Amino acid sequence: MKLKNTAALALSAVLALGLTACGSAASPAVDPSVPDGDGDPTTLTVAMECAYAPYNWTQSDDANGAIQIRDSGDYAYGYDVIMAKKIGEALGQNVQIVKLDWDSLIPAVTSGDVDCVIAGQSITAERAAQVDFSDPYYYASIVTLVKKDSKYADAKSVADLDGATATSQLGTIWYDNCLPQIPNGNILAAQETAPAMLVALNSGACDVVVTDRPTAQAALVAYPDFTLLDFGGGENDFQVSQEDINIGISMKKGNTALCDAINKVLSGMTADDYNDLMDEAIAAQPLSE
Repeated sequence: MKLKNTAALALSAVLALGLTACGSAASPAVDPSVPDGDGDPTTLTVAMECAYAPYNWTQSDDANGAIQIRDSGDYAYGYDVIMAKKIGEALGQNVQIVKLDWDSLIPAVTSGDVDCVIAGQSITAERAAQVDFSDPYYYASIVTLVKKDSKYADAKSVADLDGATATSQLGTIWYDNCLPQIPNGNILAAQETAPAMLVALNSGACDVVVTDRPTAQAALVAYPDFTLLDFGGGENDFQVSQEDINIGISMKKGNTALCDAINKVLSGMTADDYNDLMDEAIAAQPLSE
């Protein structure tokens, strides 16, 4: 995820998933009361970066049930697309994926261009002041990536990263909240995307990247020279709040009908369901950026 922020939600919520490819089968019959945000109740229009594996990424074909991106010949897939398809199926809607950069996601919801954002967003108070959030559809713990031959490869705590050169993705709690906790850290400029931060680590531009566990697990497949450091979530770890690790679906303020409908889908899922679907996405992700 990007771990990005809002009110803490109990670690018992569930996830959702959504459904049919853009431009594939004929639109299903839709009840006019179906919750909507963008003026088209036949379609669940979902914004994401399509560049944040394993949550979402861009690929050239519809393998694994990927959905064609609006105004593009490319397709989107990943955990967020799986979730979007499940939600769309439950609501009797087709799913359309809109590819946007991170900073354009919330404006797209508030302007009514899309129904919702499913993009690994943390449910932070700052974000919740602009949009409404569903219950969490994933809980993402924070971990650290280093190269196997790094002098930090045996680090057991944040304190052991003393003096490390570090970076992470722009606009995330990894960059804004976690990196400043590294003692004497040399904090580089934030990277525009998750792939860019991984390239920075791989190239030797930095010693350390801080991210969430799914992103790190996906990175280990693409970059076998990386190793994952998990400091256990206690006093030796990065100090974050529940709102930093609860990942939700955002929609326009006041769209309670859509929020309630999504939460109903999520309530039928368990933590094991989330993890199984994330494992599915990690296995399907492209092995190169």
